[in-house]
Amino acid sequence: MTSYVALLRAVNVGGTGKLPMGELKAMCEAAGFADVRTYIASGNVVFGSRLAGKAVKKALEQRLQEYAGKPVGVMVRTAAEMAAVLAANPFPEAAGNRTMAIFLDAPPAATALQDVTGATGERLLLGRREIYVHYGEGMAGSRLKIPAAKAGTARNMNTIAKLAGMAAGKPAGQGSNDPSRLAAAGHRYDAIHH
Repeated sequence: MTSYVALLRAVNVGGTGKLPMGELKAMCEAAGFADVRTYIASGNVVFGSRLAGKAVKKALEQRLQEYAGKPVGVMVRTAAEMAAVLAANPFPEAAGNRTMAIFLDAPPAATALQDVTGATGERLLLGRREIYVHYGEGMAGSRLKIPAAKAGTARNMNTIAKLAGMAAGKPAGQGSNDPSRLAAAGHRYDAIHH
């Protein structure tokens, strides 16, 4: 059985609307996923499945569309892929709550960062199926627009560390990163100022 992390796009941040995490857990269990656990009320769920990643994504998106009445984007990563996203963080010296990975369905084009506008000190680098952004001054005043990230969903490094640890089967507080960085976990950002 493969351990997966599913990241829902725009949950509880003004896009899709409210989705109680208990409801998300029930949807995953009804889809046949095992050991389902949610993390914070922003669309993060960890579970096991014998299905391939694309089938997991399709099953979850179908149930979410039935629930919400419209499509809900879902990014799926295996436990190993989530740990690799964390390990590949190009800004490891930066605060975890100011460094994001924007998760995409496919690898970003090599030219994906050429269309970025509004940058005022943010640092950006491409990952395998992610775009990494360090918001040095924080996200609140940022005017950064990343067209290639429009259909993605972002999580900060603290949340990624926690989810990677959960997917690896580690108990709470035993994430894949320095436990002191996990204390501030929970921030995410989907809007990217579209």
